[in-house]
Amino acid sequence: MKIKDLLAKGRPSVSFEIFPPKKESPFEPVKEAVERLARQRPSFMSVTYGASGNAQANTVEVASFVQKCGVPALAHLTCIAATRDGIAEEVAALRRAGIENVLCLRGDLPKDATEPPPGGFSHAVDLVRALRPSNLCLGGACYPECHPDCAHMEDDILHLREKVEAGLDFVTTQMFFDNNIFYRYLSKLRDRGVTVPVIAGIMPVTNGLQIARICRISGTYLPSRFKAIVDRYGDRPAAMLDAGVAYATEQIIDLFANGVNAVHVYTMNRPEVAERIMANLQSILSDDDR
Repeated sequence: MKIKDLLAKGRPSVSFEIFPPKKESPFEPVKEAVERLARQRPSFMSVTYGASGNAQANTVEVASFVQKCGVPALAHLTCIAATRDGIAEEVAALRRAGIENVLCLRGDLPKDATEPPPGGFSHAVDLVRALRPSNLCLGGACYPECHPDCAHMEDDILHLREKVEAGLDFVTTQMFFDNNIFYRYLSKLRDRGVTVPVIAGIMPVTNGLQIARICRISGTYLPSRFKAIVDRYGDRPAAMLDAGVAYATEQIIDLFANGVNAVHVYTMNRPEVAERIMANLQSILSDDDR
């Protein structure tokens, strides 16, 4: 099923993210995680781009298994290091597996490369334009606190609008820990003509090292009350798990209460975290056909 059709229902929904095994790592643990996550009846599950050197096989294999578990799959596809023929081959493999949804991403160049392959894709919008005639459902990424490579939010929103005009059906946000940042961002998007559905990305933080890495990579703003939680419980794994799940649940409930119906949980291949969040949301979601 296409994600744009799921979102059009306008009901509160929760989706999850899974990442494939690294090259030469066993598939079984990922399979077990997918099976457990699927039992939570998410609206869909996204599958990140596979490990270097085996990207297509890993992503397609995991996305195909997601759908065998009865959940629509969203396959990530990065383009900056790819040729047009390579992208065409990957799209063909996804189609053979019955995948209808693709998240169009720029990605990063390999460490030994300085520019995209000749005739390839410099930006995600180039990939969107290439895939639009395919009749796939296309998603993209957006950044409530501005893309780290973009100096100004206004420019970042203009780039996003260009991707939407090129053919995106929906966008999913980078993680955020202050819902007010998301609400302000969503208002700006609507004011500037970005009208596609915006899925709110939530990261349940369950250990102190995880949040340190997140901040180092993305520069995400941390509210003082969230910092207090990490400072108090970050070195106590069980306590931090409880606190992280509670904080993420509170964010999701607030989003639903304010009319944001689509939430994507970055589960980090930890089904036990998703299970606890969904248990907290059981009564809120019980009247909705997810």
